[in-house]
Amino acid sequence: MGNFFTDNEDLQFLFNHLDLAELARVQEDGFVDARQHGIDYAPRDELDAIDHYRRILEIVGDLAANVIAPRAAQIDEDGHRLNEDGTVMLHPLVADNLRQLAQADMMGFTLPRRYGGLNCPTTIYSMAIEIVSRADASLMNLFGLQGIAETINAFGSQELKDRYLPRFARGELTGAMALTEPDAGSDLQAVRLKAFQDEKGNWYLRGVKRFITNGCGDILLTLARSEPEISDGRGLSLFLVERGPRVRVRHLEHKLGIHGSPTCELVYDDAPAYLIGERQRGLITYVMALMNGARVGIAAQSLGIAEAAFRLARTYANTRKQFGGPIERLPAVAEMVVDMRIALEAARALVYETSRICDLENNNLRVLESGLAVDRDDEKRRKELARVLKRLNGMLTPMSKYYASEMCVRVADTAIQVLGGSGYMKDYPAERYLRDARITTIYEGTSQLQIVAAVRGVCSGAFERHVSQMEESHYDDPLLEELRGKLVGGKEAVLKAIQFIKERGTEYMDLWGRRLVDCAAAVLIGHLLLRQATQWERKKRVARRFIEMQLPRLKMNCELIASGDTSALQEYDLLAGPPAKD
Repeated sequence: MGNFFTDNEDLQFLFNHLDLAELARVQEDGFVDARQHGIDYAPRDELDAIDHYRRILEIVGDLAANVIAPRAAQIDEDGHRLNEDGTVMLHPLVADNLRQLAQADMMGFTLPRRYGGLNCPTTIYSMAIEIVSRADASLMNLFGLQGIAETINAFGSQELKDRYLPRFARGELTGAMALTEPDAGSDLQAVRLKAFQDEKGNWYLRGVKRFITNGCGDILLTLARSEPEISDGRGLSLFLVERGPRVRVRHLEHKLGIHGSPTCELVYDDAPAYLIGERQRGLITYVMALMNGARVGIAAQSLGIAEAAFRLARTYANTRKQFGGPIERLPAVAEMVVDMRIALEAARALVYETSRICDLENNNLRVLESGLAVDRDDEKRRKELARVLKRLNGMLTPMSKYYASEMCVRVADTAIQVLGGSGYMKDYPAERYLRDARITTIYEGTSQLQIVAAVRGVCSGAFERHVSQMEESHYDDPLLEELRGKLVGGKEAVLKAIQFIKERGTEYMDLWGRRLVDCAAAVLIGHLLLRQATQWERKKRVARRFIEMQLPRLKMNCELIASGDTSALQEYDLLAGPPAKD
C-alpha cells in the first residue's frame, strides 16, 4: 500500500522543518474549539495540532496513492459527458473519488469546525493539493475549489454561511469560480454578464461565461456587472448562483489536458442569485482574494505534477539499459535528472514559504476584523504587520504561481526527453503529465500577468525588506556562510537592476519584468534552501548546486536589464514581421 505523503522525503522534511506550531497557534485561537467549545476532535495544543495535520495528510496520501492515481489514465481517456438538458455527467470514477474524499472528511479543509470543517492552515491544504495533484492533476481542480466555500465564509452573509458551508464540508456541494467571458479573459474589468434586480430586490443574472472549471458544479460564484453605468471593475459585484434550470452548460471544452476536470461554457437565463458582500466590491475585493488563494493552489498543483513526472523519469533512467548500463550514468541524462529534482525542491521551498506567509496574513487580519486584539498597542502592532504582510504576499503569491508553474512545464517536458520515444507514447504517463502541466502557466492568470504583479512587489521594497531579514542569519558551516555571501552579492545586483528599471518607467519594467522576477526568486529561494540546509546534510548540496547554477544567470539577466534595450517594442513590426494573411 503506497502513500503519497509518507513516501515523499522532501515533503516530509518540510512538514517537520516549517514552524507548524506557530501556524497552529494563530489558526486555533488559543485552541478554543477543544478547551472552551468542547469539540472532541479539535487539537488541544500545538503538538496535538501538528499530529492532527500529519494524520490528515496521511489519509490524503493513502487515497491519492491507492484510489486516485490508479484511475487517472482511464479518466483522462474517457472524460465527461454533456447531456442534452445542459447538465454534465461526471465520469463515475471522478464522482467516486470525490465521494471517498468526502467520506474521509477532506472537503472542508480550511472551513471552521462550527461548519464541519477541519480548520487547517493554508500550508497544510497546499500540501494536500500537491499530494492529490501528483495522483491526478485534473481532480485537484475539483478538490482544490474549496476556496469557493472560503469566500462565502469570508464575505457572505450569515444566512448564506449557515445554508451552504456545512454542505460543502460534507462534500454534498462542489463549486466553481465563474469569472471569464468570451471577451473578458485576463481583463476581468471587461466582464459584461448582467446582474439586475426585480421590484422586490431579488437579483438575477443574464449572459454567458466561458472556460469555467467545474462549471457544472452546484454553487457558482459569479462575477457580474451590477452597475451598468460604470464600465470598469468598480461596476462589478459577486453573486452566488445555485445550479438549476436557469443555468445550463452549452458546451464542454475539448482540451489538451486535465480531461478529468470539466471546463464549461455557461448560459445564465435570468438565473436567481444572491449578492455576496457589498455591491461594487466583486472584483476589487472578493475576486482578488479568491484568485490569490487559487494561485497558491495552482502553484501546489504544479508541484504535484512535477513530482509525478520526476519520479517517472528517475525510475526510467535507473532501469533503462543502453550502452552497457543504465542511462542515468550518461552525463547528459544525469544532468537532466538532477536539474529536475533541484528545480522541484526550489519551487517547493518558495511555495510553502508563500503558504506560510498567507497563513500569517489571513489570521492576523481575522484577529483585527473580529476585534480580538489584546489592547491598543497590540492592535497597532497588528495593523503594521498587516501592511507588511500584504506587500510581501502581493509579491510572493504571483511569484510562486509563475515560478512553480513554469518549473512544472519544464520538468514534465524533460521527463519525456529522459524517456525518449517511450515518453512520447501513451504507454507511459509522461505525455499526460506534460499535457496536464501546460495549463498551469495559463489559468488563474497567465505567467505574464503573474510577472506584472510580482515585479511591482519586487520594485516596491518588499523584496529588499524580506531578503534583508533573511540575510541576518549567519551559519557556522563554512560552505553555507560562503553561499550566504554570494547571495548578498546577488541581492545587490538585483537592487541595482531595480533602480535602473524604476528610472525608466512602467513600460520598461513590464518589458524586463520576467528577468527581474527570475533574479529575485533565485535570491529568495537560495536563502530558503540555506535555512533548510541547517537541518539536513543533503540540502547543503542542493543549496550549493542551486545557488552556483543560478548566480551566473542572475548576473547575465541584470546586465541585460541594464542594457536599456527596447527593441522588442520599438522595432516590433520589423522584428516580428507582418501578421499572416488568410
